[in-house]
Amino acid sequence: MSNVTKMLSRKGYSSISLPSGSTVLQAIELMANRNIGALVVLEAGKYAGILTERDYTRKVILKGKHSNDTKVEEIMTTDLPHVSPTDSVEHCMTLMSDKSIRYLPVFDGEQMVGIISISDVVTETILQQKETISHLENYIHGQQ
Repeated sequence: MSNVTKMLSRKGYSSISLPSGSTVLQAIELMANRNIGALVVLEAGKYAGILTERDYTRKVILKGKHSNDTKVEEIMTTDLPHVSPTDSVEHCMTLMSDKSIRYLPVFDGEQMVGIISISDVVTETILQQKETISHLENYIHGQQ
């Protein structure tokens, strides 16, 4: 069974972040430049929340706000569940599905150590299935 540590080892532990007082325009430019859909928001150097493209479309565009004078802290998501490095891929998938979310912050105790996306979970699930198929094929061929 695969876990969050395995996913982070594969994709990397680093995450792109910005301070909570940054403008939404700065955040969107950073996401565009890095070709990512979410940023970790920091307050005094510590995790405060996550800003996603979904936050932008629903809390800025649809509400008629302006990206250059709206602060990230006004629209970031702060109530995401956290997962730990030892949590299973299945647990992450269940959380994401039940809560209709696409990102999960990963905490080791009080320290944020990374972020995983639904894409990471799907990729890991596919890799697990390929590994299982390979083991089964080797078992079957070994029996003949």
